[in-house]
Amino acid sequence: MRLRTHNRYDYVPLRGRADYAWPTGRRLAVYFALNLEHFSYGEGLGAELVPGGSQPDILNFAWRDYGNRIGAWYLLDAFDALGLPMAALANSAMYDYAPSLVAACRARGDEIVGHGRTNAERQGTLDEAAEAFLIREATERLAKEEGRAPDGWLGPSISHSHCTPDLLAETGYKYLLDWCMDDQPVWFRCRGNRRVLAVPYPQELNDIPAIVGRKENASDFADMIVDQFEEMKELSAARPLVMGVALHAYVVGQPHRLRHLKRALRHIAEQRDAIWLTTPGAIARHCIGLPAGTVP
Repeated sequence: MRLRTHNRYDYVPLRGRADYAWPTGRRLAVYFALNLEHFSYGEGLGAELVPGGSQPDILNFAWRDYGNRIGAWYLLDAFDALGLPMAALANSAMYDYAPSLVAACRARGDEIVGHGRTNAERQGTLDEAAEAFLIREATERLAKEEGRAPDGWLGPSISHSHCTPDLLAETGYKYLLDWCMDDQPVWFRCRGNRRVLAVPYPQELNDIPAIVGRKENASDFADMIVDQFEEMKELSAARPLVMGVALHAYVVGQPHRLRHLKRALRHIAEQRDAIWLTTPGAIARHCIGLPAGTVP
């Protein structure tokens, strides 16, 4: 019995893949992704602190808005203090609502990654024409504000249709972050003989699934980051690996959680000479430049 498949990539087991290294011979690439998200008031979707509120759901709207007004600035201070690079995964609506926050990431030299128009909507529910318009509209706004189109994309709430990788490749994207099936980058087949690189993006080291979904506490989440880092550092002796950490300012930007996150950040920063502290875009560029057949 053959089950339906996506036909985007083949099953290639980890053992036996081609070996390669990150720049300067490092074996573990580590990046941090801060999601910059804006939500529509009184309508639409979004993570919920308390589920099932009637609209206008001021409790959940205000909780999310805390991230843009307060939590993100705490996080930027923490990353600045340790000299850590970051990728800002930005809804294009942020340029209308909180442009100074995106500008602060730009001033840090952070990579700006496409993250749809708003996380109040899902692209995977749209027909192809409407989804193509969403991707194009968000991309054009980021290109206008940043002076260049983004190289990477993360769908709002990891939402995909059956043609999302095709639309991203056709729009000019070099990589996507939506798939969490690997610890190495993997090529996706797209129509028209195109392809797009899937860079690992975490759903375990992600504060929404961990803290909001599974109800892990802040200390446990910080321990998860440290344990993942130490184990992947050992595992990467055998093969190059990617460790991502996904953050949302309205979750880990809360001071009681920030205190524990900063402990995990310090642990990684203290070992920066043994790893490649980077961004997903830099990972993608490195892999794209490797000899053909190296990346599965």
